Amino acid sequence: MGELRGFLEYDRIQEEDIKPEERVKNYKEFHKELPTEELKKQGGRCMDCGIPFCHSGCPLGNLIPDFNDAVYRNEWQKALKILHATNNFPEFTGRLCPAPCESACVLGIIEPPVAIEMIEKYIVERGFKEGWIKPEPPAHRTDKIVAVIGSGPAGLAAAQQLNRAGHTVTVFERDSKVGGLLRYGIPDFKMEKKVIDRRLDIMKAEGIEFKTDTEVGKNYSVEEIKKFDAVVLCGGATERRKLPIPGSDAEGVVQAMEFLKHNNEAVDGLHEVEERLSAKGKDVIVIGGGDTGSDCVGTSNRHGAKSVTNFEIMPLPPEKRSSENPWPYWPFTLKTSSSHEEGVERNWSIQTKEFVKDSEGKLKGLKTVQVEWIKRPGQRPELKEVPETEKEWPCDLALLSLGFTGPEKTLSEKLGLEIDERTNIKGKKDYSTNVKNIFVAGDMRRGQSLIVWAISEGREAAHNVDKYLMGSSKLPIKGEGDLPTP
Repeated sequence: MGELRGFLEYDRIQEEDIKPEERVKNYKEFHKELPTEELKKQGGRCMDCGIPFCHSGCPLGNLIPDFNDAVYRNEWQKALKILHATNNFPEFTGRLCPAPCESACVLGIIEPPVAIEMIEKYIVERGFKEGWIKPEPPAHRTDKIVAVIGSGPAGLAAAQQLNRAGHTVTVFERDSKVGGLLRYGIPDFKMEKKVIDRRLDIMKAEGIEFKTDTEVGKNYSVEEIKKFDAVVLCGGATERRKLPIPGSDAEGVVQAMEFLKHNNEAVDGLHEVEERLSAKGKDVIVIGGGDTGSDCVGTSNRHGAKSVTNFEIMPLPPEKRSSENPWPYWPFTLKTSSSHEEGVERNWSIQTKEFVKDSEGKLKGLKTVQVEWIKRPGQRPELKEVPETEKEWPCDLALLSLGFTGPEKTLSEKLGLEIDERTNIKGKKDYSTNVKNIFVAGDMRRGQSLIVWAISEGREAAHNVDKYLMGSSKLPIKGEGDLPTP
């Protein structure tokens, strides 16, 4: 522990942001850089707990007190090695993870928790700036070839780990560029795509091959895939939940991920934003809260929407933890994202009943009703409409941010894979499937989840694939890695 009284002496400091009215003029990241001395203080706030509950909050098992202490002592290269020992892509998690580690921080019981996610980002950014992050090709190659299907965080983590074990790895991606939802789901104002590209340059130099515009089961046969010694499925949970109510076929009712992907491609210069998927000058209603809904809000404001409204069927969360939601569990409290700060009318306990169309079939409004959730002991909460609360809202563009129901079925059907009760591909404890050499990881196995879980699953699947191929594995799993000596 570097600073014995750091958690008493220093307040939690976050990066200052460019003002909303300025940052909505472009799609760039908008956090202002903190000086090194301030970052050292933030690392010094870590209490080096006897039982660091931040470990239990982090699916990767990141060694958080260790890298916090290294930052406090200005040992940034050591901090980077500690961080990379458990996390392949801290530049992604340091920007995008909701930081369950901070929710489990012991200091958070009495004070604002340690700014773990921010510290993580600055460690890896320092590493790239100083040139410490270099390709690490394996010293020896095995004779095994492995296919990874899907290039999101789970697929990239699995690919890098298996390549480092010496196997020859090919990553298949159906889109024109690598990254999965990192590339085509996350807006650039949350993570600019050059952050992905510089890491891909490292991975390519390490010997990983990427095949884009290649969809296994469609323009690449499953017979060819079966020739690999092992296959890791990391295609994500991409079946979007629909809203089957009257008028859902109206022009102007759009899935959130279609809207976000189209915009990311436009920012990348691949095309112009289509009128159908543009929020400019429109009354926009985003149905569904969460991160995807928030991303739609921020993107709509950058388009120049006339108004942006957000509907959430759940009740307004409390500002502080309730007795039913104690530390160190994830806090179900009110969260205001940077996109919310840029302008949105938020509504809770509201249900959309109908999409209203004009004579040409275009969306012109929504009909809603207020709801309440009735709780009874031992039963699931029951949704009940509140009488005489019907309302019609003007709306030209409705964005459905309702989550996902599981992976698409093309691969499971063509490869003969079992599906679990949640419609995900059924993966065993060792990430294997019912087909001998096929493994599954990430959202495809566990359902829609967090980026940090995707990386964790990719790493652990790689460990088990290596064990399957070689009889044993030297690849690290959760909370393990090649750490620097004291």
